[in-house]
Amino acid sequence: MTKLVGEHLLMRIFIGESDRHNHKPLYEALVELLRQEGFAGATVLRGLCGFGAHSVFHTQKLLDLSADLPIIVEVVDSQEKIDAIMPRIDAMMGGGMITLEKATVIRYTHDPQKK
Repeated sequence: MTKLVGEHLLMRIFIGESDRHNHKPLYEALVELLRQEGFAGATVLRGLCGFGAHSVFHTQKLLDLSADLPIIVEVVDSQEKIDAIMPRIDAMMGGGMITLEKATVIRYTHDPQKK
């Protein structure tokens, strides 16, 4: 069981829904990499709308099935683990943004009785 309490880093990776890595959605490839490397966990969030470096507005509309909505991959772990994985993440991304901020983990548990 991973013990993750105290001061760590929150990494947010901002990408587009249509971004790919090796013919797979980039967000899936990133989560698989983080899991393989033993990170404590990762979450993918889908945005309702947004814009990035090119100021192209992306939004979800009923008739627009290819909106390329914003995606955020969030992961909390140690500075050392995030620093070590950063070059691999950077190599997978064609565009996007990565931010880091301090995070205080209050509780991180897993109940082995629930599956």
